[in-house]
Amino acid sequence: MSLRDNYFSRRFFRPLLWPTLMTLAALPVLIGLGLWQVERLAWKEALLARIETRLHEAPVALPRPDAWETFDAEAEKFRRVTLTGRFLDAEFHHFTQDAGGAAGYGVLSPLKVAPDAVVFVDRGFVPLPLKDAHGAAPDGEVTFTGVMREPQARSSFDGQDDPAKNIWMVRDPATMGAALEGVTIAPFIVEAEKGSFAGEWPQPKGARIDIPNNHLDYALTWFGLAAVLGGIYIAYHKANGRIGRKRKMP
Repeated sequence: MSLRDNYFSRRFFRPLLWPTLMTLAALPVLIGLGLWQVERLAWKEALLARIETRLHEAPVALPRPDAWETFDAEAEKFRRVTLTGRFLDAEFHHFTQDAGGAAGYGVLSPLKVAPDAVVFVDRGFVPLPLKDAHGAAPDGEVTFTGVMREPQARSSFDGQDDPAKNIWMVRDPATMGAALEGVTIAPFIVEAEKGSFAGEWPQPKGARIDIPNNHLDYALTWFGLAAVLGGIYIAYHKANGRIGRKRKMP
């Protein structure tokens, strides 16, 4: 028998039943979750690349009101559009933060783009003290360019709206425009681009891609847990004398 054959012939592994069964059940789950996050990473990177492309494309015409009922705002978000209309004498204040984290309000004004159709336009951000002391929406017909965004879905962490004080915690045109009678509300919001309107306030925020992409970290976490589980399994068996190398008798 060669030295190599002699070495391996003295190796042994006697797995314990329940640790082995639990490890065999958990490992595929952890590895599967890691692979799923890798797939999500590829999907998210493609989505972010598509959004970045949209933000540099020439603006397109605003979707017609007769197409709003079936319009997919989620699929079309971050598309640049040109719109023409007249602002109504109404304004809605969405509690939010600027890019630096300072609290304030996003000023949303309904723009009448057809006799019975309104688009909510986010004209920009104002600090808390300027809630009711900023520039008004321009009079007359206006034409400008903005970026379409999907309505914000309410979560369990969002506070309650206070319509009496004109404070809205969720940027949802359907909720804000419920009191506007005789008009159809667009199922999307348009964020005005910088330079769309005169005056210092509100200040258009510019399109911010606020879509997190943490899938690589999640994938590494799941794969790391799988590796740790495997290491614990081997260490446990070694500590219990279930894996090792038989000593050569003198």
